[in-house]
Amino acid sequence: MPDEAFFVYKSLIIIKVGEEFLDTIIGRYVWSKSGRDKDRLFIIIDLCDDQHVLVADGELRRVGKPKKKKLKHLNITNKIAEEINTIVTMKKRLLDADLQRAINNYNEEIATSNVRGV
Repeated sequence: MPDEAFFVYKSLIIIKVGEEFLDTIIGRYVWSKSGRDKDRLFIIIDLCDDQHVLVADGELRRVGKPKKKKLKHLNITNKIAEEINTIVTMKKRLLDADLQRAINNYNEEIATSNVRGV
């Protein structure tokens, strides 16, 4: 059985990672565990199916061409980019600059705390 499980319950998106349930996935910071983008920070901007999400960072992967990644290839953090979540859920136009700003803020935050947030 995989470590990650995804399901929809009464239109609430829930992801189970190990024993923990994550009720909000859009806007969540993730670290890539595999591929040429290994150890790179992304933000989840959309859901594809029960095993895949679309991630972008505004630089390597832009909003216009996000990367489709399996959940098992991502380290999902406990932090959410609230501004990204709001933009996406309200169906406003998401810009690469929004993603870059959110990632820069997160990087500054983890640099001061010296914790990766996973």
